[in-house]
Amino acid sequence: MSTVGQLSLFDSMHHSTSHALRCELGDELRSFHEFGRTTTTAKIRTFSPSGQPVEVETFTNEFWTSRQRAAHSLHEISYRACFKPQLPRFFIERLTRRGEIVYDPFMGRGTSLLESALLGRVPMGCDVNPLSVILVGPRLAPPTSQEVAARLREIDFHDYDEYPEDLLVFYHKETLRAICSLKKYLLARQDENQLDATDAWIRMVAVNRLTGHSPGFFSVYTLPPNQAVSIAAQRKINLERKQKPPERDVPKLILRKTRQLLSDCDAETRMTLLKVSRRILLLTQPAARTPEIPPGSINLVVTSPPFLDVVDYAQDNWLRCWFCGIDPQKVPITTPKRLETWQAAIQEAFIELGRVLAVGGHIAFEVGEVRGGTLKLEEAVLPCGIEAGLTPVLILINDQRFTKTAHCWGVENQQKGTNTNRVVVFRKD
Repeated sequence: MSTVGQLSLFDSMHHSTSHALRCELGDELRSFHEFGRTTTTAKIRTFSPSGQPVEVETFTNEFWTSRQRAAHSLHEISYRACFKPQLPRFFIERLTRRGEIVYDPFMGRGTSLLESALLGRVPMGCDVNPLSVILVGPRLAPPTSQEVAARLREIDFHDYDEYPEDLLVFYHKETLRAICSLKKYLLARQDENQLDATDAWIRMVAVNRLTGHSPGFFSVYTLPPNQAVSIAAQRKINLERKQKPPERDVPKLILRKTRQLLSDCDAETRMTLLKVSRRILLLTQPAARTPEIPPGSINLVVTSPPFLDVVDYAQDNWLRCWFCGIDPQKVPITTPKRLETWQAAIQEAFIELGRVLAVGGHIAFEVGEVRGGTLKLEEAVLPCGIEAGLTPVLILINDQRFTKTAHCWGVENQQKGTNTNRVVVFRKD
């Protein structure tokens, strides 16, 4: 378990948002026209545990922008299968007030948590992957670029013990020495309980710079930074592209990325983050078992669970795990291949969410698009929430038309990739 801050002051701030903030959501979606499109509606029928039919209205439109980098600069780190910050913001602004708690039980890179904190809400999160806390925590309490620069000058980037030569398919020999030195320094600070906020920030940025497809990363050209190919696959890429890893200046790239991440982090942002910092809770454990969170304490859940038979998180993160000293074989991440197995895991999580959610609180549960849209996961989620005693309110489908080409893959997103966010909204009555 990893935590930031204390579980204090729960009782004083956890009143439910008024009903007026919530009952108008369906009306707003029905008349939504901000991006020039008209909302279409439909109804989905499911059944309660007693066999009674339940109808849920579905609203389809473009509800938030598809523009790249339209959010706060602190969000700009990569993680596989993460949603845009505009998604949690849409629900946070409509279903909570400042000071209330927003929780993500599958926090990933922490998009919901960071957006909550930036909006003056208290962020809490959980993820079975220990990399999540490494990526999330430092951005909720960021140091200054001056502090990062000073710390980088203190680190000896020539003091290393291990030197895995297999990684030379990714890195120049001098770059690999610097990476191994930084890894040694950070793990030593962690073992001695001296890893402070500046060290944690440097680790987070370094993890995000390990591999990528531009000179801003430590590596030679490879896949995007949200996943790492195998050593054998990188050898093949190097041969096909006739490339050799160039030398990269590790501390210089860390500082450059730091300045990019902090470019929107003004005094007002820092004050907002500081106000919620004492109540932040981050957990590394299964979402279905979170006894650290008191019953009825969460005002809003905004989350997206592990995808069904789409993403191999362990394979994507093997190099990040190596750098952070994590054994990926001991991280119980699973990607169910059968719908029934996936539903069973989601059902467990919903039961726990029903326990921690406040009466009148909401869950915005995003399931994305899988198998080319032929499998409607939003319909598979509905009975899970109903079985847990939650009331389905509506389904929001954010449908966007992408024209951007992903050059590293050579395909267009309109033909391959996720073009919709499918969000099932539940309420605890």
